Amino acid sequence: MAFYSPDPAMGQHLESLVRALEQDGRPGLADQLSITWLRYAPGRSPIGAGADLDAPAFWALPLQGASWHGGRCRYPASVVKLVYLVAAEAWLQADLIPPSHDLTAALAEMIRDSSNDATGLVVDLLTGTTSGPRLPAEAMAIWHSQRQLVNQWLQGLGWPELEGWNACQKTWGDGPQGRERASYGSAGENRNRLSTDGVARLLHAVIGSAIVSPPASSRMRELLARSLDRQERSADPENQVDGFIGEALGEGARLWSKAGWMSQARHDAAYVELPADNGVQAHLLVAFSEGPACARDEGLLPELARRIFAR
Repeated sequence: MAFYSPDPAMGQHLESLVRALEQDGRPGLADQLSITWLRYAPGRSPIGAGADLDAPAFWALPLQGASWHGGRCRYPASVVKLVYLVAAEAWLQADLIPPSHDLTAALAEMIRDSSNDATGLVVDLLTGTTSGPRLPAEAMAIWHSQRQLVNQWLQGLGWPELEGWNACQKTWGDGPQGRERASYGSAGENRNRLSTDGVARLLHAVIGSAIVSPPASSRMRELLARSLDRQERSADPENQVDGFIGEALGEGARLWSKAGWMSQARHDAAYVELPADNGVQAHLLVAFSEGPACARDEGLLPELARRIFAR
């Protein structure tokens, strides 16, 4: 059972939208795209809604949604950094790693700037592993076992939306080498894999202060907050707004997000609050698009979001 109530009208709108985008000069898009869309009650912000609730009460709160291939696992690019952010807060709460200036700085750079170097440090701290030359078979088996610690934590959450996930690899600019390359497998079968349904549930939990602890969720939201100021965006070529969901937002909107982009993918996971007559209309939208054409298409995710939010 989904953590949200599937809304037939939202689902029909999503399907019509995907087909329209495909017909607009994007052949094959319907198979290259995964979307999960949550719409919150009009006039209500879910930020911190779970702070004073136990887990069953939070997950029982009414929530409408729809998805398109939402359960299909795809390579997540830098969206996996959201997983590592939540895992780091969980490790800190359990005293598995000590707080430090290095970790605080790395988490900020990993999320705000999408730094791959900072992500490497976070993964090392989470798993007790380091990169380097290939290892003998026995040592490599131990190393690989350590790299499964984040996956084991995810499995412990017991969320069906995480089925098939794999979050055990660092993110790269030029690509992995040595033991990191060996860990990918000869055909890349051990690459990271996430689904939009699972990412939507994870981001929903962060927004609602329903994972780790309310103070930790507040820290994570602070890192995920994005400026929509045009001058600030133009000064930062890695702003994670232009070419992504945030580009569709107008004056008065607020955005929390983590984007991912590389030569074969363009993704975004965003929680959005739009000004409305009743105060606010909140949405959570996760969209993964695969293939070189999607990766180059800077207008795809903004157009998708624009048509969804204008409904």
